[in-house]
Order: sequence, then C-alpha cells, then structure tokens
Amino acid sequence: MEKWFVYAKKADFKAWGERLGVAPVVARIIRNRDVMSEDEAARFLNGTLEDCHSPWLLKDMELAVDGVLSAVINGKRIRVIGDYDVDGICSAYILTKGISLLGGCVDTAIPHRIHDGYGLNDNLIREAKQDGIEVIVTCDNGIAAASQVELAKSLGLDVIVTDHHEVPFEITDGVRKEILPKALAVVDPKREEDSYPFPGICGGVLAYKLMQAVAERLAKDAVATGQFHAGSFLAAMDEFLEFAAFATVCDVMELKDENRILVKEGLRRLRNSKNQGLRALTEANGIDRRSLSAYHLGFVLGPCLNATGRLDTATRALELLNARDGVAAAKVARDLKELNDSRKNLTLQGIDLAIKTIREEGLSGDKVLVVYLPEVHESLAGIIAGRIREQFGRPAFLLTKGEEGVKGSGRSMEKYDMYAALTEVGDLLTKFGGHKMAAGLSLEEENVGELRRRLNENCQLTEEDFVPVLHVDAEMPMEYADLALARQLEALEPFGVGNPKPLFVQRDVTFLSGSRMGKEGKYGRFQVRVSSGARFTVIFFGDVDAFRNFLDNKYGMGSADKLFAGQGAYSVTVAYQIGIHTYQGKEDLQILMKSYQ
Repeated sequence: MEKWFVYAKKADFKAWGERLGVAPVVARIIRNRDVMSEDEAARFLNGTLEDCHSPWLLKDMELAVDGVLSAVINGKRIRVIGDYDVDGICSAYILTKGISLLGGCVDTAIPHRIHDGYGLNDNLIREAKQDGIEVIVTCDNGIAAASQVELAKSLGLDVIVTDHHEVPFEITDGVRKEILPKALAVVDPKREEDSYPFPGICGGVLAYKLMQAVAERLAKDAVATGQFHAGSFLAAMDEFLEFAAFATVCDVMELKDENRILVKEGLRRLRNSKNQGLRALTEANGIDRRSLSAYHLGFVLGPCLNATGRLDTATRALELLNARDGVAAAKVARDLKELNDSRKNLTLQGIDLAIKTIREEGLSGDKVLVVYLPEVHESLAGIIAGRIREQFGRPAFLLTKGEEGVKGSGRSMEKYDMYAALTEVGDLLTKFGGHKMAAGLSLEEENVGELRRRLNENCQLTEEDFVPVLHVDAEMPMEYADLALARQLEALEPFGVGNPKPLFVQRDVTFLSGSRMGKEGKYGRFQVRVSSGARFTVIFFGDVDAFRNFLDNKYGMGSADKLFAGQGAYSVTVAYQIGIHTYQGKEDLQILMKSYQ
C-alpha cells in the first residue's frame, strides 16, 4: 500500500491568492511546486519568454556562437550530429534548419541505434572526414565523447558540443575531476564550472538557446547581420521554440522554471504550427490541434517519432519534419503511426517476458533489477525498463543482446542516482551515459551476473524507500470543487514531471452505488456522499477489480457486489482530481478518483 504525503509547505496563501487573482488553494498548489516567493509565484502563473534565462549564461556559449558563425562565413561544411530519440531529432532539426537559414552548408547525421549506438563514435567521425565535413556540431550528445573529439581534431575537424547529460568524471585520491571533451566549445549546463540558473533543460532547449544567442548577436551587430540571411532566420525562432517544447516534454524534463514557460509558449505555437510534418502527424493520430496538450506530445506524437529510431531509422522522423508538401508529409506520418503501433505490440510482449523472468529467476527481491532478455529488440529496452520499474517499484535495467555484446537501458526512482551507480561499476562496462533517472550501457555478456551483484551490493536504498509515495496537494472537501476552481487549475498547465496535476484528498467519503463504464467495463462510476450530506459522481479510470477487492477485504466478502447493486454504505478516504468535462457544448465538473484508502 502506498504512503500518502500531504504537503505542508508554509506561505500566506490568502495574500498570494489576492495578488495572483486565484483561490488560496491554488496559491497553495503553486507553493507546493517549490515556488518560494510571491514574485516566483507570479512568474509561475504568468511567466513569458522574457522571464527565461539568457543563453549567454551558459558556459562556452560565446565560443559556440563564434564557431557557428565563423563556419558559415568561411563556407565550411558543417554536420549536425543528433540522437535517435525525440530530443535528439528535435535538436538536430533546430540546428540544421537554423544554420541552413543563415546560409551555411550543413547536413545532418543521426546515429543508427543498432549499428552506431548512442552519440558520437569513431565511424561517424571518419565518415564526416570522408564526406568533406569541416565542423561537427553535436546536440543531445557529445559530453561523453572525449576520445571521439580527439580523433576529430587529429583529422582536422572542429567540434562544437551541445549536450545536457551528466559530465563523465573520475575520482583520483578522493578528488572528483570532470572528463570534458577538448572541443571548440562545450555547452552543457551540467558542467561544474557552469553557473546557469536552471540546469534541467534538454538537448532541444540547448539547441534553441544556441540559435537564440545567434539571433541576439545578429540583432546587436549590424555588420554581422548584413553577412547572413538574418530575416528568414529570425522568423524561424517561433518554430524552433515549438521543437524545444516538444523535446522538453518527450525527454521527461521537469516542468519547472523556464521549462514550464517554454512548453507553455511552445504549445501555444504548436496548435497553429506551420510545420507540415507536425500537422500531418497530429492529424494521423486524430488529435484536434486546438486542444493539443503536453499529454499529446509525450504519449501520442512523441512515441511516433521515437518509433523510427527504435524499429527503423530516425532519419524518417527528420524526413517528416522537413516535409514541404502536405501530401508527402501525410504519407510519412501514417507510416510513423503504423510503426509505433507495431512497437506497442512488441513492447507488450517484452514486458510480459520481463515480468515472467523476474518471477521465475527470483529477482523480485533485488533492490536493483537487472533483467537480461537476449531475444528482445534492443531498441525497446528503455520502455520495458520503465514498465518494470513501475511494476516492481525499484530501479530497473533491461539488457538485450546487441550486435557487439550486451546493450541495455535503465530507469530509476527519485532516491537512486542511476548514473552515479553505473560510475561505481564502470570497470564492468564498455560504455555508459545518462543522468540520475535514466541511463544506457554496454558490456560483455560474461559480466551481466557480476553487474547485477555489484549494483545490488552497492545500493544503499532501504525497504522504506521502495514504498510508493502519493503526493497530495491539500485536504479539500469536494464541496469546494466547482467549475470556477477547475478553470483556475487549468491555468497551472502544462502538467507533467515536476508539475503534476493537482491532487486533493477527502476523508470519510461514503460510496453508495457503482456501475462499470467503458467498452469492456474496465472503469467505474460511483455515487458518493460526503459528511455534509452533499452527493457527487466520482469517475475512476483505475483498476476497478482491485477496488472491488479492497472493499471486500475491508468490509467483508460481498461488499463490492452490494455496492454495484446500489446498496453500498462504505466509508473510503479518496485522493481525487477535478477537471472539466465538455459534451455537446455543455461544461460539467468532473471528479476523478486517483487512489483510495
């Protein structure tokens, strides 16, 4: 059973509410998002692009801008090297189109997940040299490519690194020292020497920041402006923002600080996007662009782009984004949707196999799950690892058989720094990278067992750490919920990691009757009464059978049957959310049960 944690952060919520023009409970929710002052609260609620941090605060940004503009001025051939996930695809699109609009000679290379693996490798460097490339600009990768950058330099290539992943380090005599690639510029907010105010940005945002810095340089320098096609470049900044927002959501960045502003403003532009590929992908998935939300980016559109890098090649996703013709874009969008549907089926098979393996091999008691499934497609490792983590409530690595040894991905939990854990066992790995919550790795097959042993031996998590925690914003009687409050809560969007949809709790909710809903009766609709005597309809999109078992266990066998026969009188503590349900132009308040005790 999960632990419920009700936030108890302090502030003058009445004063905040009066200044912000919202109910005190909304002010409380904003404070719960680690907002410390009224000024920060106002920025959280009404922040604009002007409130975002200057790109020039990023270390080496000046060098990166100089490097890009110099390469364009001197007619050097530039290659942008991205990654095969949404963040890498979006950041590559931003940089390639931006440099092209400046008049640069630029192309793009996306590593093949299976043949190349993640990020820069020696083959990509040598291919660039053979193709006459003189400057490489990385995005969403490169920080862990010190040896590859050295190879590039030895071949006469300049490299500009833009990345947001953790910087590799070594510890000698107790002293931690970063291992930075010796590139022309290394732009990564995770660098120790970097004082950027909010390091939790993704590769797409870094690409956007680099182009923003270029735009500011052109706007300030009239001489420089005359050397470039500045007009079309500056006009494209809104489109670059769309892709920065897309990448932020799909790379599961926290929607705090400037990320929240960038996604909010990016979504506003995405709803009217002129990009033929994005429009076609939205239509192929049956989404009304006017209601496009962070949910659609993260769980509908993003997986379609990701599927290309998993089962095909991510260049297909770039083909979609670069489409000039609506008909051509529609065809690629349909292909991507079909590819994603195929990926879903393969993923479900992989999840079932992983769960079966964990139970049969007795791994469920491990603090860190390490599951080796040689037959699973390596591109699905990250998704399956995430599902295992959710299922068993502990950090999980899913390993598969690659072309050269074993490859895998891990997904973590808040109290377990996955990147640091891999650093401790780096001698077992041929390659690894990532950050606290997610990582990728490669190793020899004979080291799989030892990896599992040492990760668990080193793990300091306690059993208490594995108990899931449900964070509740406030205890609030359902009588306080109305359409006006629901509309105020909508102003807190976009919701996601770091800014979850507000959750409330009410004790002693009496369940009077229930019925199943949905095509297969998977969901529930309940009539309830609260202590004041007021009655409400509560919708539940969770596991109805589990709720039935809960009632039978708490109140005796047959209790659930009585409830669904309209003869219930069972007191339950309910964690709930509120929203607005619109049907045929009519708006109604909707109360959604998320958990119960």
